[in-house]
Amino acid sequence: MFSKKIVIIITAIALLLINIVIISVGARSESELGFFSKVGVEVLASCQRSVTSIFQYSHVTWSRYFDLILVQEENKQLRATIRSLKNRVNQLKESEIANKRLRALLDFKLVISDETIPAEVIGKEPSKWFKTIIINKGTASGVCRGMPVVAPDGIVGQVINVSYHYSKVLLIIDQNSAVDALIQRTRSRGIVEGERRGLCRFEYVLRKADVQEGDVVISSGLGGVFPKGLRIGHVSNIVKSHAGIFQEVILQPHVDFARLGEVFVVIKKQTFFGNEEERE
Repeated sequence: MFSKKIVIIITAIALLLINIVIISVGARSESELGFFSKVGVEVLASCQRSVTSIFQYSHVTWSRYFDLILVQEENKQLRATIRSLKNRVNQLKESEIANKRLRALLDFKLVISDETIPAEVIGKEPSKWFKTIIINKGTASGVCRGMPVVAPDGIVGQVINVSYHYSKVLLIIDQNSAVDALIQRTRSRGIVEGERRGLCRFEYVLRKADVQEGDVVISSGLGGVFPKGLRIGHVSNIVKSHAGIFQEVILQPHVDFARLGEVFVVIKKQTFFGNEEERE
C-alpha cells in the first residue's frame, strides 16, 4: 500500500509528463494534431485543477493538524499554570489563616497578666474515657504538673503529666476536670465539670440564681489554679427541678477542641497539685 502522499506525487509527475508530450507533439504538427492538442489541454487543465485542489486540501489539513498539536501543547501548559496558581492561592490562604491565629495569640498574650509558655498541640488521647491532649513543651521549657493551659478563646485545661519535652493536658470537658467559675452577668458561682458529650456542667448553682441561656461563664480565680476572668463557655441549657436547692446548667465550651492547635501554659508559683520541689 502506497501512502497518500506518494500517490499524489506520482500522479502529479505523470500529468506533467503527459502535458509535456502533448505540447511537444502539438508544437511539431499543429495542423495535424490540433484537435488532440486541444483535448489534451482540456484534460490536462482538469487534472491540474484536481491536483491543485488536492494539494490545497492537503495543505489545509496538515496546517490544521499542526495547529491542533500546538493547541494541545498550549492547553497542557495552561493546565499546569492553573494547577500552580491554585497551589499558590491555597498556600496564601493557609498563610493568612496562620497569621490570624498568631495575631490572636499575640493579642491574648498582651491581655493576660501572668507569664506564659506558648506550645503546640501535637496529639490527642485516643481513649473515650479521658479527654486529654499532648503539647510540645515540658520541664525543659519550665512546664510543671498542675499548671493551667489556656487559649485565646478561653480555658483549655490543666497539665497532669510532664516529661522533659512534652506534657499531657486534662481538658475541661473531661469528667475529672473541675474549675471554680461564675456567671459574668450576675456573678453567681459554681463549679464547671466535664461531660462525655464534649460539653460541661455548671454544678452547685443555686436554684434561685438568675441564669439564662447565652450567659457567659468565666473563671473566678479562686483555688489558685486558673487566672480570674478567663472565658469557659456559655449557657446552652437550663433544667430547674421542683426538688433540691441546685439547678442543672449545661455549658458549651468557648474553645473548639477539635481544631485546637496552639495554647499557652500559664506559669504559676502555686498550682493545684503543687510543684514537686515544694512538696519535697
